[in-house]
Amino acid sequence: MRIAVDAMGGDIGPSVVVPGAVAGARSAGVGVTLVGRAAAVEAELAKVDRSGVDVRVVDAPDEIGMDEHPAQAIRRKPRSSIVLALRACKDGDAAGMVSAGNSGAVMAGALLVLGRIPGVDRPAIASYLPAKRGRTLVLDLGAVADPKPQNLVQFAIMGRVYAQRILGVANPTIGLLSNGEEPGKGNLFVQEVYPLLAATPGIDFRGNVEGRDVPMGTVDIVVTDGFTGNVALKTAEGTAAMMTDFIRAELTATLPRKLAAYLLRPAFRAVRARMDPGEIGGAPLLGVNGTAIIAHGRSDARAIENAVKVARQAAAEDLVGGIAAAVGGSG
Repeated sequence: MRIAVDAMGGDIGPSVVVPGAVAGARSAGVGVTLVGRAAAVEAELAKVDRSGVDVRVVDAPDEIGMDEHPAQAIRRKPRSSIVLALRACKDGDAAGMVSAGNSGAVMAGALLVLGRIPGVDRPAIASYLPAKRGRTLVLDLGAVADPKPQNLVQFAIMGRVYAQRILGVANPTIGLLSNGEEPGKGNLFVQEVYPLLAATPGIDFRGNVEGRDVPMGTVDIVVTDGFTGNVALKTAEGTAAMMTDFIRAELTATLPRKLAAYLLRPAFRAVRARMDPGEIGGAPLLGVNGTAIIAHGRSDARAIENAVKVARQAAAEDLVGGIAAAVGGSG
């Protein structure tokens, strides 16, 4: 198996993506194709131990910036690292792709190059957030800001397949993000979605859930529109960073606290790891006809390594085939 990686993606680029991709290929037992400006990629490869790893480089002279309009950039730059990594998947040269670049461009490119899974109307970005009880899978996290009510039914079905095949949850429970638990709560959109989910066979719908239920792990899957999901994700990331800074400041305020903190370092590291998005690696774009993993723009080498593992697992578990069967069966 081979994974294509957009070597130019992310806030830092090849200096973290290349070593992360090589490390991910080694730990996942796959080959890796690094797609980007060949000179820059080769320069970083020269600094990395690539022994035992099948590494290929595909030159991509174009690069899509984080601030470019996604759809326009995809059409204007067909030789960009994002497009060529996606084409490697389309042509069968790679089982999946990873990019920490412009997430909108990855989505636009995936729709253009890979297309949708038959029966899927709109794709969704899915990832799990740390929770008190296990992990909570949330989707959509930003692919579709203004979906139709029926789209969230498909999000629930796709999320169920992901939870079963990737997270190992046999019969995941599903909740609809709202501002109250009662069926009548929520805006008009949520009120339209609720009866559709309640009437959908094959899913364990538990009704509305509130924002606090996400970190509590009240349900296994939370579905929402991409605008709300992305705001919830960024809020969770900011809260985790703020709490980490607060704890660090308090634990280093006095000498006795510093001594206590020294003894508790393993516990603090474990907590930080549970909240670190880099441990997750990347979020799959569900609904497209191929494995496309979107990593955080601020990904470090470890995050890229984990994103390669996510791509490998999604391809190995035939996530696309599972979604195709589930969506087709619901039609």
